[in-house]
Amino acid sequence: MSSALPKAARRGLADEAADLVRAAIFSGHFPPGASLREVELAERLGVSRGSVREGLAQLDREGLVRGGWHRGTTVIEVTAEDVQEVYALRAALDRLAAITARQAATAEHLSGLDRLVAEMATEIAKGSDAHRLVALDIAFHDQIYAAAGNGRLTTAWEAIRSQLHLFQLRRVDTNYEHYRARVVDEHGELAALLRCGDTRTLARRAEEHVDSARRSLLTGLPPRDETKIPRASDNL
Repeated sequence: MSSALPKAARRGLADEAADLVRAAIFSGHFPPGASLREVELAERLGVSRGSVREGLAQLDREGLVRGGWHRGTTVIEVTAEDVQEVYALRAALDRLAAITARQAATAEHLSGLDRLVAEMATEIAKGSDAHRLVALDIAFHDQIYAAAGNGRLTTAWEAIRSQLHLFQLRRVDTNYEHYRARVVDEHGELAALLRCGDTRTLARRAEEHVDSARRSLLTGLPPRDETKIPRASDNL
């Protein structure tokens, strides 16, 4: 393992170990399928093996890594089956979050969404790393869930958030031009609909936004028969 991982600022903190390993996964330092060894991570992060073990358990609960008895911990692979399952759940959650936020969002929430869309446009104009766009994309949806103000809905979102972040990174790695061409317009439209759109249109566009991401991602994965998997928009 290289020395790319920084030392933890404080020792013995499982949360910080989880944060640092998660960031390393999202940066591509640990790609899908990479092995995560407790001893090496503890040495590189400057924390105890126990803290690393607890941190990896947290990432396992987030669905970002997989491990178990008699086998090592690895970063999850991005498979078509996982994409279908996670994005189907996301479509339902995003629809509900958008509808709820349409009624509950404050002016501050809406302004925050506008700022994130503007930042996306700026990053594209600067030719910044695509990973920065993905971070802004995830932050935009964090803001919608915050605007909805439903704690249990937010908990459900957070349960798949790390997986979605990794999946979106894979999407930009394999189909960046599709993502780059749509990211500002699609999020700008959602922000506008949350401010003054009708609920039916907002719900449909929230689901179509997820479906577009799902299909784009699947084009870069091994083919799979999709005839058994309904699109979110098919049920509208």
